[in-house]
Amino acid sequence: MRYPQGGGLTAERQAFRERIRMEAAGMFAAGQSNHVVAKRLRISVRSVQRWRRTWEAAGRRGLCSKGPASRPGLSETLFAVLEQELAKGPVAHGWPDQTWTLARIKTLIGRRFHKSFTLSAIAKMLGRHGFSHQMPARRALECDEEKVTGWLKETWPRARAPRRRAGPGSASRTRPGSR
Repeated sequence: MRYPQGGGLTAERQAFRERIRMEAAGMFAAGQSNHVVAKRLRISVRSVQRWRRTWEAAGRRGLCSKGPASRPGLSETLFAVLEQELAKGPVAHGWPDQTWTLARIKTLIGRRFHKSFTLSAIAKMLGRHGFSHQMPARRALECDEEKVTGWLKETWPRARAPRRRAGPGSASRTRPGSR
């Protein structure tokens, strides 16, 4: 199951789940069956079975929360160093142009920190720290907004292909009488 926080539960949700596990531990100590515990706590029998095995091996301590399931890839101090490296620009790191791509950032992280992440993990990590893709820090000096808006209003509608109308003779995914 994926969570909207980028891989982990909120602190409140973790506390709630830990409280449920502690209730289950009390029921285990009282000798209740897995099915009864699952029904009372409204959770799956498989979870209860897994919790019971943990409880039998390590007691209540084994059912305590161990923190977020996914830890951040880089610590805050290492990410601050990465930000400084990104601010230097790709040319300073040996690439021919001023474009940061996820692949280049992955290579930079590998060279600088000797760690490897997937491209999606890098994108999520950057997103958590306020970076967004396709958003330049400043506008190009050559950009003339009046010319751009004029082009969008006058030239683009003429260049764009007209849309085909639905009706007789149009391509359709269903054929009449194909049933």
